[in-house]
Amino acid sequence: MEPRAFIRLSIEALALRMPVASKATRWGVHASSSPCYCEIRLPNFPVHTAPIPLISPAKSTPPFHVAASNFYLDEPALRKLLSISCCQSSRQCLEIRVYTGKQGSSCGSTTGELLGRFALPVLMEWAGPMPYQLYNGWACIGEPKAKGWRRGAELHLIVKAEPDPRYILEFDGEPELSPQIVQIQGSIRQPIFSCKFTQDRCSRSRTGFLYFSLGSGWSCPHGDRDKERKERKGWLIIIHDLSGSPVAAASIVTPFVPTGSSDRVTRSNPGAWLILRSGPVGEDRWIPWCRLEAWRERGSNGGLGCRFQLVGESGTSGVGSGVLVSETVINARKGGTFLLDTSKFRTESSLSASPVDSPRSSGDFSFSIGVPVVGGFAMSASIQGEGKCSKPQVQLAMRHISCIEDAAVFMALAAAVDLSMDACLPFSKKLGKGFTQADSS
Repeated sequence: MEPRAFIRLSIEALALRMPVASKATRWGVHASSSPCYCEIRLPNFPVHTAPIPLISPAKSTPPFHVAASNFYLDEPALRKLLSISCCQSSRQCLEIRVYTGKQGSSCGSTTGELLGRFALPVLMEWAGPMPYQLYNGWACIGEPKAKGWRRGAELHLIVKAEPDPRYILEFDGEPELSPQIVQIQGSIRQPIFSCKFTQDRCSRSRTGFLYFSLGSGWSCPHGDRDKERKERKGWLIIIHDLSGSPVAAASIVTPFVPTGSSDRVTRSNPGAWLILRSGPVGEDRWIPWCRLEAWRERGSNGGLGCRFQLVGESGTSGVGSGVLVSETVINARKGGTFLLDTSKFRTESSLSASPVDSPRSSGDFSFSIGVPVVGGFAMSASIQGEGKCSKPQVQLAMRHISCIEDAAVFMALAAAVDLSMDACLPFSKKLGKGFTQADSS
């Protein structure tokens, strides 16, 4: 598998220090009493927002390093940043705007008061073959005409650019039609996996698939087709390598059913998939990897909500100090992107249903399918809206892939997300022809 070049631009270790104003000025404010945050801007990318901790003027460095923001650039994106048009007088920059006050916006404008700016020009060195530290230390951001305590404000940050290659894979058709999966290398599309989608409306068990051997099948006769109006269950997609061996799978373990008198799957009663990887060579068994819950958000154009949750080998969550979760909402009409970024994961206690942010997380993480790696982007999958032909394209960070079977697990997850768009379709609407074909086969 040949990866495509990407650059990870990371901003971390943000901190702000401001000397207390002299007694002669009425503008003196103690640092700890004024919350601060920043907007991190890179042309052609969404604006990122992050809080900035205030530290004592006596400290030389922040007490801990927090990953504040990451940008990911491929070669065309970097070329666009480096190009200078006739309307520009200077290079484009990474800009950090620091504000004091409560974070928020009103009518599209930031409600905080601007404290200062930091700018770093975009350079060709960002695309080097080795990690490159662009900035590390303190920078004066105070405006010359600022008053009292704002004079002498300093921002600490570390900015790094490092290679972050990705594999680009794509379903060669809608997942319910059991297509091939190809790797895209420029104009070359090379088959790498095949997949098989089946349905079994007689499936009653939420976790029965865990105990199926890799060679077993479904023997239950088809049930009443009217049951589809009440629940969608028994969907199974298996990813095979080119030799025909099954290497990953996704199976519905909690049926998708309408809530109450509505015809929608809601957040209070989501359907769920279990994503599994094949066991060690010689062992005819599946190993649970993650759980994906899906539902439709409220509103006439409610999006598809997805919740990714790692599980233990027993198929249960809440192991150790907590499970890592990530939530994404995909526009049900236009489609969108399902994203896994470990720097945005949350730790959820097994004793509580409410997620708890980890404020000092560096984003370093392992998906338990390879060696521990530096955190950040792990996977993205492009998903089309309901009623549209969807052939998910998946990008995988190379540092999370140690073998081809690892890639297969992420592809099973991408298939489950795409199929969830259909599973969460209002029950007043009919599923596409692909599901009828899978059922008849």
